[in-house]
Amino acid sequence: MTDFQNILQQSLIWAEGLAAIISIIYFNSSKERHWKYFSLYLILMFLCEVIGRWGHLFIEYDKPKFYNYFVIPVEFLFFYWLYASKSLGKPKLFYLLSLLYLLSFLPSESFFTSKKIIFSFNYTFGCLMLMVLVIMEYYKQINSSDILNFSRNKMFYINLGVTLFYIGTLPFWTFFTLIKNYREIYNVYFSYFLISGIIMYLLFSISFIWGKQSSSQP
Repeated sequence: MTDFQNILQQSLIWAEGLAAIISIIYFNSSKERHWKYFSLYLILMFLCEVIGRWGHLFIEYDKPKFYNYFVIPVEFLFFYWLYASKSLGKPKLFYLLSLLYLLSFLPSESFFTSKKIIFSFNYTFGCLMLMVLVIMEYYKQINSSDILNFSRNKMFYINLGVTLFYIGTLPFWTFFTLIKNYREIYNVYFSYFLISGIIMYLLFSISFIWGKQSSSQP
């Protein structure tokens, strides 16, 4: 890892922490319950990153299993719920996507190694389903009568952040075993992975701030 990437990695953790802190500040001002859950999600993700970064100094744990069987599934399942059930109003779609994602662990367990930090198959599958939800959300926003006030829409910032991070890094994790053999390409894409993660959490932070400003207006 280069010095620049080390700086980005540290910045990503603090960006997650900032998003968690801001979500706590605006916790009571969130009228809808799902935004309170979003706040709890950000806090949980920050704690998971802290454990992933420094947990080995205090306890012994299997880092790949921690990410593959807890952190990443929580990320996908939460966003499926937020997008499908809450934003798009399609709870049955949430259940369907969640079931398909969980079933994708079966081929991962059978045909792929469990020693990798990220299972390429079910991560790719999970991202593709998330991409469908992202496109549906964009379509909903574009066709909304409130499109001119998009800057006050929390889902606008969340959707943009998810697009940059999860969808933007999909090829990187899908073809990771090939990309890692080409150091220059790997370094460029890994740097993008870190930068897009920072931007995503900053956008999550902004979503709370704009949401507060919007709700305070008549």
